[in-house]
Amino acid sequence: MDKLCSTCGQHIDPAWKFCPGCGSAYAPVANRTPKDSEPEAAPAKGAFSGLLFGMIAMPILLIVGAMLCLTGLGAILGIPMIIAGICAPLVGPMMGLGALKGDCPWCGIPVSSVANSKDFSCHGCGKRIAIKHRHIVAAIS
Repeated sequence: MDKLCSTCGQHIDPAWKFCPGCGSAYAPVANRTPKDSEPEAAPAKGAFSGLLFGMIAMPILLIVGAMLCLTGLGAILGIPMIIAGICAPLVGPMMGLGALKGDCPWCGIPVSSVANSKDFSCHGCGKRIAIKHRHIVAAIS
């Protein structure tokens, strides 16, 4: 999407730094989000919500697996369900269930928040990223 030069009115590509017609400097305006109130914390983020999911799934898988072992399907379905029930509290955090994932609003690389904080730094560009309403937004200071 082309912009117009404020001096001569010629079309300027957003990647250009100078107008090709008059040579005046052109500085693209960075995308800014309006300052809002304090970013809100998610109820359970990252590894903690994955652990919570695993702790809920564990007794269900163990009970159903034990009941299937009492039938003829024990070796086929029951034992794998019992193994899945034992591993469930570890699988949730390892998979990052509940982690907030998205793209950095500054540089666009994929980032995820596993720490229990309201903001964090992008590992690519180093700029601050805030969490607001379970979405990743640019932190404006």
